[in-house]
Amino acid sequence: MNYVAAENLTKSYGIKTLFKNISFNINEGDKIAIVAKNGSGKSTLLKILMGKEIADSGDVVINKDIQVVLFDQEIDFESDLTIEEFMMTLDSAPILALKKYHHALLSGDPDEMETALAEMEIHKAWDLENEMSQILSQLKITDLTAKMGMLSGGQIKRVALAKLLTETRAEHRHTLLIMDEPTNHLDVEMVEWLESYLNKAKITLLLVTHDRYFLDAVCGIIWEMEDQNLYFHNGSYATYLENKMIREDNMNSTIDKAQNLYRKELEWMRRQPKARTTKSKSRQDDFYETEKIAKTDTRKESLELDFEMKRLGNKILELKDISKSYGDKLLLKDFSYSFQRGEKVGIVGKNGAGKSTLLNIIQGFEPKDSGEIETGETIKFGYFSQKGLKYKEEERVIDFIKDISENFPLANGRTISASQFLRLFLFDDQTQYSPISKLSGGEKRRLHLMYILYQNPNFLIFDEPTNDLDLPTLTVLENFLLNFQGSLIIVSHDRYFMDRIVDHILAFEGEGKIKDFIGNFSEYRENKKLEDGNKKSEDVSKKQEVGVEKTEVSKKTEALPASNSALPTKKKLSFKEQRELETIEKEIPEFEAKRTTILEQLNNETDYEKIAKLSAELESLSEKLENHEMRWLELQE
Repeated sequence: MNYVAAENLTKSYGIKTLFKNISFNINEGDKIAIVAKNGSGKSTLLKILMGKEIADSGDVVINKDIQVVLFDQEIDFESDLTIEEFMMTLDSAPILALKKYHHALLSGDPDEMETALAEMEIHKAWDLENEMSQILSQLKITDLTAKMGMLSGGQIKRVALAKLLTETRAEHRHTLLIMDEPTNHLDVEMVEWLESYLNKAKITLLLVTHDRYFLDAVCGIIWEMEDQNLYFHNGSYATYLENKMIREDNMNSTIDKAQNLYRKELEWMRRQPKARTTKSKSRQDDFYETEKIAKTDTRKESLELDFEMKRLGNKILELKDISKSYGDKLLLKDFSYSFQRGEKVGIVGKNGAGKSTLLNIIQGFEPKDSGEIETGETIKFGYFSQKGLKYKEEERVIDFIKDISENFPLANGRTISASQFLRLFLFDDQTQYSPISKLSGGEKRRLHLMYILYQNPNFLIFDEPTNDLDLPTLTVLENFLLNFQGSLIIVSHDRYFMDRIVDHILAFEGEGKIKDFIGNFSEYRENKKLEDGNKKSEDVSKKQEVGVEKTEVSKKTEALPASNSALPTKKKLSFKEQRELETIEKEIPEFEAKRTTILEQLNNETDYEKIAKLSAELESLSEKLENHEMRWLELQE
């Protein structure tokens, strides 16, 4: 089934043409990723498909039997709405049926309830609320009474994602899901869950992402937007790179031939009299076409990485027993680490675990509660934060960089100009002389990165550098960092980026605990999964052993010889301890029965507030049960 057919689409902004005469089809079941550098028109193309932008020319035909749903980087919401109210603003039939059902529950009107129940059956809405709850839970959204206006940017993004996924499940018709950078602000567990969800869901997907592992896991088709054209690749990200290289090699061969012809034709053109014949006019037209090909510049300047960096001394950066808390929340506890010359360290952990706090403490932006920091005298930090770039509205890109220096120093006394350095990071001449205010969000992010690197630091600190950066820029950045001779700290959820750059992980695991792991990010993840699996097995074994011991311990005690001198003398329980043991033995089965009841209620419950209440009760009860079992063992021993 064909979902979308587009023919000869063209879109320009002023003198800048984003794409010209591109055509494509989207069919049912396609899962497509769009790859392009920022400013090439990815987001604009998505908005044209949504009807939010109009192409300058060309046609788009969308099948009337499908719905098109967009997950955008810009999210509209009313600040006063709670998360639950925001989720229920969907206007799909199953959601409307749910609303009527809840209203009927509150009103108690039997006629209204009868109508509501009928609509719930018609629109198959019974499972929707439970599925919505599961999606919210996976995205770590627990307090549904929180106001949208009080959430962080990352939380808003996750709530919007939950709403979109619910919408695609609520509609029982064909859906084209369009997603623009869905993995931004998601931690690794959430990204892996989303990969699994999109693979299982029977949807058609058009995706813009910089996460190459996510791209490979979800998509089988890649669209490449470059030089106003659209190229199609079937297969993985690696296949796309191979195809792109072959195409560029072929283009270079064509250009070489055109340049040879161009030189000959140029001589002929110069010899021609002003009044040309019809035959010479035809040859003249061919000449201009040949000239266009001959002057095509496909050269990809490679960064000369033998740059002159300020010398690093013997002492780089040493942290000794650093602790930091916010109220009752412990982020760092007696953390010590000595950074070495040329070391590339990745910092990972859940949102809010304290990663950014550590970066701020290192640079003196936040005070530590205790501990010492020793920084080498020659250290020059370069900090790429999640905060936006500060600039004057009409300031041009080239002037912004030149304010630091006209030239960037290389080894052996050589330099490259500010303009050359900008070109290395994919800013063409036209963009360099444009006002910064006219850049796309991704281009501003790229300029911010340039601003940091151009100051020639010898200790780089990157906090989520890959968010909103396009894949071509990420490739350039990775090549830069692989050859960077200074020290490097990266906080990132981008698994591919981390695997390629770092070989040492500091993992924030909560409660101030930081694990020091030698290896890349994927190796750390595999190690953690193995440890978690072993711990889970140990916990299950302990609980099984407790159950066996409770039933067998009295028999074993009676069977022991009274005068066995090889066994330690068992201390007799005090009257108080004996009463405590009797109480615990009575309460343990009661707790277990209550726990089973709560689990059954949770499996059947669909009300958000009740689910939250039952979950809290289950957590409290499980803790009591575990404490009772441990105390029972102590008293038995």
